Amino acid sequence: MNAEAQRKLIFTPEEANLRLPLVQAIVKDIVELYQNLHDRQERITEIKRLPGASTRDEDSAYSEELLQAEVDIENDMEQLKAYVTELLELGVELEDPALGVVNFPALREGKEIYLCWKLGEDEVSHWHTLDEGFSERQVLFEESLNHDNENSDEPLM
Repeated sequence: MNAEAQRKLIFTPEEANLRLPLVQAIVKDIVELYQNLHDRQERITEIKRLPGASTRDEDSAYSEELLQAEVDIENDMEQLKAYVTELLELGVELEDPALGVVNFPALREGKEIYLCWKLGEDEVSHWHTLDEGFSERQVLFEESLNHDNENSDEPLM
């Protein structure tokens, strides 16, 4: 799918929820890899602060570990980009790799919005405007969390 087609993809809440199993699997991988990258980058920073770690010659006790960690981080950054590209090909935008928040482009009262989902949630049940983020999101369905109500599929949109 080309970039223009990705931008024009608009989801209904039902369509977003149909894609959720695949999106959830990808986002789970992103969150785990992102946390692992963050931890390793912190470890590199710690190693570089140790005496003698700033030299990159063979005499440094840390040079091999630093070199391998940097190569691993570079490879994992490429994998992270591949996951993000996979989401984009599905029409989904990554908002926060640490929390696992993604956005599905949608329309509400004729205006573009994002349907917002976070890893661990059962369904896509929130939205926010394009210039807002996760902290400003609002409940999409009146009874989205109450599955006993027969009208729970009726959107407020």
